[in-house]
Amino acid sequence: MKNKTLAAWLAFLGGPLGLHRFYLHGMGDMLGWLLPIPTALGIYGIQRVQQWGQDDHYSWVLIPLLGFTIAGCALRAILYGLMTPERWNARHNPDMPVEAPAGQTRWTTIGAIVLALLLGTTVLMASLAFSFQRYFEYQIEEARKISQ
Repeated sequence: MKNKTLAAWLAFLGGPLGLHRFYLHGMGDMLGWLLPIPTALGIYGIQRVQQWGQDDHYSWVLIPLLGFTIAGCALRAILYGLMTPERWNARHNPDMPVEAPAGQTRWTTIGAIVLALLLGTTVLMASLAFSFQRYFEYQIEEARKISQ
């Protein structure tokens, strides 16, 4: 029996590693195995900034991958948490009755939704701001080089 609350928390906390996908779809889920790739690339981008500073052009491409992955997993946690019990049980617990307790929304489910909304929105906006700022600063630098 797949629990909606547990799936929402796994998507929120372990989503970038694909934990929610493995919980719901098993270890053979391809998307679950692909989720750690942008996570690892984003962490590598953070390491590049620490090593070579903020002027590293690859970091402003790599770091948003981590942010978008975290934001996407937070969105998935919100979607899991807001799914009706009937739909949840029909999709993930087809052998159980539609009123089965695994699909019920509890206060811990609401907590996962609220935290996913707060953190997901913050990370998404920070990722967009970082990538756009670095992109436009790079364009200004290139324009200065051409004009000189």
